[in-house]
Amino acid sequence: MSQDRIDLANQFLIAMPGMADEAFAGSVVYMCEHNEKGALGLVINKPIALTLGSLFEKVELSPPQDALAQTPVFYGGPVQTERGFVLHEPLDEKGGHYNATLTVPGGLEMTTSRDVLEALSNGAGPRRILVTLGYSGWAAGQLEEEIGRNGWLTVDASPEIIFDTPIELRYERALGLLGVDPRMLSQEAGHA
Repeated sequence: MSQDRIDLANQFLIAMPGMADEAFAGSVVYMCEHNEKGALGLVINKPIALTLGSLFEKVELSPPQDALAQTPVFYGGPVQTERGFVLHEPLDEKGGHYNATLTVPGGLEMTTSRDVLEALSNGAGPRRILVTLGYSGWAAGQLEEEIGRNGWLTVDASPEIIFDTPIELRYERALGLLGVDPRMLSQEAGHA
């Protein structure tokens, strides 16, 4: 059975229209980890009423300079909503590392330790970032069950959608990776 297990790390989960769970309706989730114990991801298209500048002040750091301070913080999911998660491009060898970083195989990195915020505050740190409060988590087998019930579509993740695409277009562009027009999706599961 373990050979048949799917690994959705470095993929987007795209909520199907009609997703009943308010927390995930219209969401695109970047999957950071998926194994036999469960799954963890960050919603990339739901900004909250908080900027990075405000967040830095709350954690008693100097706000980052320039446009970074105006960047919105995102709702990453319903779990641990008081905790910050920084999704960023992998650091090169001379860029060092942070205390608590999960490297997504073939993808990005997710850091949960304060040192990444300190680096950003000092004008260093990763160049392209997305900061969330909270994360999306699934118990073992739960995500597979939701996908089986037509709750989610999956596709290989694209950093351009996370970092370069306007927030309001991320859902549509993620669907576009599958060649799907959102208006063509039905809320009903098909049965032969």
